[in-house]
Amino acid sequence: MKTITKIRHKIRMKLCNKKGMELVQVAILIGIAVAVGIIFKTSIVDFVNRIFGNLDAANF
Repeated sequence: MKTITKIRHKIRMKLCNKKGMELVQVAILIGIAVAVGIIFKTSIVDFVNRIFGNLDAANF
C-alpha cells in the first residue's frame, strides 16, 4: 500500500509542476506567433517594404 501511495504522490507532483506548465505555455505562444507570421507573411512584407520605400523617398 505504501508504494502505491508513493507512486500516486509522484504522479501528482509531476502533473502539478509549475515549471513544466510555463514551458508548455511558452511553446504554445511561440507556435501561435509563428503561425500568425506565416499566415500574414505577404501583408507584413508589403507593409515593411512600403515603410522603407517612404523613408527612402523622404531622404530620411
